[in-house]
Amino acid sequence: MKSSNQGPDGNGNSIIFRKLGVRASFLFINFFLIITALYQLKPASRSLFIEALGAERLPYVWIITGLTMVVFIAFYHRLVARHSRFKVVLGTCLAISSLLVLFRFLINLPGPIIPVGFYVFVDILSVVLVEQFWSLTNSIYTTQEGKSWYGFVGTGGLVGGIAGGGLSALLIQYTHLQTPDLLLTAAITIGIIFVLTWVMGHIGLYCEVEHVVPVEAARKGGWRVLGQNRYLLLIAAVMLLAQLVSPLIDYQFLNTVEASYPEREARTAFLSLFFSVMGFISVSINLGITPLIHRFFGTIFGLLIQPLMISLFSWAFLFQSTLFFGCAAKISDRGLSYSINRASKELLYIPIDPVMIYQAKAWIDMFGYRIFKVSGSFLILLFTQWLPVSIGIAQLSWITISISAGWIAIIMVLRHEYHRVCQGEA
Repeated sequence: MKSSNQGPDGNGNSIIFRKLGVRASFLFINFFLIITALYQLKPASRSLFIEALGAERLPYVWIITGLTMVVFIAFYHRLVARHSRFKVVLGTCLAISSLLVLFRFLINLPGPIIPVGFYVFVDILSVVLVEQFWSLTNSIYTTQEGKSWYGFVGTGGLVGGIAGGGLSALLIQYTHLQTPDLLLTAAITIGIIFVLTWVMGHIGLYCEVEHVVPVEAARKGGWRVLGQNRYLLLIAAVMLLAQLVSPLIDYQFLNTVEASYPEREARTAFLSLFFSVMGFISVSINLGITPLIHRFFGTIFGLLIQPLMISLFSWAFLFQSTLFFGCAAKISDRGLSYSINRASKELLYIPIDPVMIYQAKAWIDMFGYRIFKVSGSFLILLFTQWLPVSIGIAQLSWITISISAGWIAIIMVLRHEYHRVCQGEA
């Protein structure tokens, strides 16, 4: 490979850099299109579900999604183990595009089965598309190359969130297209992803490199590694408590959206525009605020911002349950999670052995997130529907605030461990 990159003028490093730049540009566009498609489907799936069953039934479909995801991810990883990642990506794109067309023709059938199935399908494909993108990307970059290019590649997803939500809002408001038609526009977008991925494979931009940690070894060691390392266990607790809070905030947000926008097309347009605005805020924070926070206040302060902002707007929603505060809490949850919180979490891993990082992340990403998200859904049902004395949507903020308080306390404990680990690295 080195000889093929070495030009006649001996300027091999320049040629390699240009090739890496071309590859990163393709991946930027690829990730942009993936998130663009997802943010056409997410507002549609939410709006269609609310029309069929109402926002109060959302925890049930979240539980169904979580349990289905565990089974499907196990099947998906066996598929990847038997076939090349490149072929799996191409096959997935074709399958998703075909199923979206099928859902489009079935979505207007009476009854709740199709909207529920479509909601679960969208949540699963959002995990699969993103996971397979990063899995394929991780297989073609060395660690050093990843440090140089992942920031640029990842920005494509943030920009895609803005574009996807904005495009959906424009299509619903200014054309004759309705909510179900977003399934077809997303199918076209994923078709473009198929073509782009095929082109990248045939011009030689997908060339897997050897990595230190086998994926199978990472899966087997994940939970044991967390149990044996206090620092990693604290990191996992911080990440998983964020997943526990997320359904509570989403439930409040979507219930206020349902109350404010009872008509389907208006609701879809609002959700699309909201996701676009949230993406814009995430990009702005990522580019303008996150570097300043990390430079002047440090990593731990960056971690504290999300639970503090969630607590603040949950208090506000508790006393004034308006759409504005529901949106603010949602942005504090997802908008900050995709920006400063994610950057801060990645910095926590730097002092740790790469093998341990790989093993811990494998368990957290594949199982921990789903378990805690399902647990959050059970909390909602327990306190709003199952107990003899139920509470209202606004009172769920008490639970959110309590979890956030524990989240902040764990971050403060993590602070001491982080400094200890960093000193050990030095």
